Amino acid sequence: MKKAVLAILQFVLFFIVFGVGSLFPPFHFEHILIATPGVTRIFVADGLLLMFALYLLILLVEVMRKRVRIAAPWTTLAVILATVLGLMMKFGFLTRSAF
Repeated sequence: MKKAVLAILQFVLFFIVFGVGSLFPPFHFEHILIATPGVTRIFVADGLLLMFALYLLILLVEVMRKRVRIAAPWTTLAVILATVLGLMMKFGFLTRSAF
């Protein structure tokens, strides 16, 4: 039960970091997906990169505490769910129109 609650809290943390990093990009890593004369679609990767940096930091703490075998699957599940839900909600996708 405790592991599931911690996984849910990690999911919420990853999801918030993904959303905030996408809305307020600190590094401005942008990938142009489609460029037409009227519309440009861009993916801002800052939120995704910040979320994965946080994931690696949490895994590092788990390695140092020697809890990788117990906690890493739950952390990985939380980051995968946050990524899927964030991309479904189109975090990081930006459309710029010339009109």
